[in-house]
Amino acid sequence: MEHKINYPNMKSTVNTQGEVVTQIIHFVGGIKRTYHGILTSSIKQGQFTKFKCVDGSMVMINDENVLCIEVFTETK
Repeated sequence: MEHKINYPNMKSTVNTQGEVVTQIIHFVGGIKRTYHGILTSSIKQGQFTKFKCVDGSMVMINDENVLCIEVFTETK
């Protein structure tokens, strides 16, 4: 199934890693979450960082609770 939704390019630096990435997000308190299939063109930042995944899910993260994010390019 091909996902061809045109999102506005928000000029996120993650875009330089490719169209689809995996992120490991490290939260305050030592919790880590891994998100696969993130469409980098869908990343929007505000009070919450929001992005869509290739499976159609949307993730919203409160930036105040994030210590660091690891980004890995996914290959097709």
